Amino acid sequence: MQGKDYYSELQLTRSADDASVKRAYRRLALEFHPDKSSEQGAPEKFAAIAEAYDVLSSPQLKSVYDQYASAGLAVGVPQIPAGFTSPYAFHKDPMVIFREFFGGDNPFHGLFPPVDEFGMTKEIAPRTRQKQNPPLIKALKISLEEAFLGCVKKMRVKRQVMNEDKHTAMVREKILTINVASGWKPGTKVTFAKEGDQEPNSIPADIVFVIEYKPHKVFVREGNDLVFTHDISLADALAGSEVKLQTLDGRVLNIPINDVVSPGYERRVLGEGFPDTKTGKRGDLRLKFVTIFPTSLSDAKKLLVRKGLEQ
Repeated sequence: MQGKDYYSELQLTRSADDASVKRAYRRLALEFHPDKSSEQGAPEKFAAIAEAYDVLSSPQLKSVYDQYASAGLAVGVPQIPAGFTSPYAFHKDPMVIFREFFGGDNPFHGLFPPVDEFGMTKEIAPRTRQKQNPPLIKALKISLEEAFLGCVKKMRVKRQVMNEDKHTAMVREKILTINVASGWKPGTKVTFAKEGDQEPNSIPADIVFVIEYKPHKVFVREGNDLVFTHDISLADALAGSEVKLQTLDGRVLNIPINDVVSPGYERRVLGEGFPDTKTGKRGDLRLKFVTIFPTSLSDAKKLLVRKGLEQ
């Protein structure tokens, strides 16, 4: 049986970010709402849109879906990420999701003004729309190894939660789970909708984690390439050598350098870089060299060098 295509339901590509998912749901949910659309099949379409939004707006569900499609959500995955309860099945009321998204018990208040018995629009009081607090931005620092392999990070956050009286608040702690996919670049954002501080008469703020890399003692990432800078003696630069290094996933590479290492020379090892998060194609490992010149040479060594380099 062919799985569900949640991106198609929201008319999105697989590269869509959280903001795009929200915009698509807002537009389509209003278009196919049963109280507005007379199109045949609108209730079913409205429910399908809600299910797609439920999955793609959740970092945990989206991570599983992107890797294993809807079958992974339905029957489980080889390694269940923290924060994900498998199997997943959509049992929520689409109207509840709609009201939570738009806020208030009557989200269509003001969109479809009531009319009197003569078909004239009645005067209605303007609806006061709740404002959402600005997002809380937090850095999520990961190592180059974690970015290369993927990892699960658990972030403890403190948030202000309103009491039942809706006027006083208390501070509570919560653990947010982030499934870092292999290949995520610095600047990648993970949004937890409405998980920030709550205040009276306002929508809780979103919490946004932004990926940052910790400095690495050996490698630097450039695009999807890994760059390794190696000190080499003048003799090895001219006569050849071998570079031995350990990769980010623990393998050991022995890379022969048979060319003359001139200024600006690079040795490229194909497919040893980061995976592209969209295509899966890997970048390369690029070796750059810094030639170490001797500080002095004896007259005899100078003569040998001169003879060796003469054509």
